[in-house]
Amino acid sequence: MDIDATRDDGLPRSVVLALWLQGVGDTSAAVKSVQGDDEPHEVVGLPGFPDGTDLDTLVTTWTLGPRTVCALLPAPGDAAGVPAVANLAATDAGECVVITTPAGSWAAVPAVTAFGSHLERGHLVRWDLIAVPEWSTLLLGAIGSLSDAERDLRTSLVRATDALDSLDVARWRDDAADAIERLRQTHTGTWPVPQLDGRRARVLELAARLRAIVALGAVDDGGAVNLWQADQRSTALREVDRTARHAMSAATLGEIP
Repeated sequence: MDIDATRDDGLPRSVVLALWLQGVGDTSAAVKSVQGDDEPHEVVGLPGFPDGTDLDTLVTTWTLGPRTVCALLPAPGDAAGVPAVANLAATDAGECVVITTPAGSWAAVPAVTAFGSHLERGHLVRWDLIAVPEWSTLLLGAIGSLSDAERDLRTSLVRATDALDSLDVARWRDDAADAIERLRQTHTGTWPVPQLDGRRARVLELAARLRAIVALGAVDDGGAVNLWQADQRSTALREVDRTARHAMSAATLGEIP
């Protein structure tokens, strides 16, 4: 998981944007939440507006009428429901928002550029819009339902915990104990997203924790004795990440009449 693809709160930018697009009452709050500590986001390819328009315009335009929205988090070898025409760009970014409105369907792919030092990091974000075919009818087959996601996440939590325990990261990384403690404390009440129903909140929280565990365990092979053991752990963590990515998408899928 690219450190610049995920904010400090553990959520990809696309997840935050997709959730706000489902029921914005205050556009300025939505924009502030999506941008976080980034520089003001730019939008390229929004029909009827010049390239470089602001995120406020995008949010306003896409919340005027009925819409279906979802955040997708593809990885190499797993398109995760992204329409083929946007697959390469979205996979490079590790995320996108797909939306269908009466005016058409698009994928919004964030291009993130980091600047500054690791102590004082900033990000420039440009949302590139790509026209795509209608995508919603094929999506559930790719990512599964919300109830499926909740069940699969609980199984993956056991897998992820076992992999992390076998890596013994708290022993070989000085910062790991603090990171693990932060994972225990993370909850959706601190996230910059609209109010979520119980199941969506649970799924999103657990998926974010699992992705953070994967990132923690993927830094290196820790206490792996041999290449086979390292490969087994990497395989387990990749499967956990796939489950968590699909679950995040299921938690952000919404249809607004």
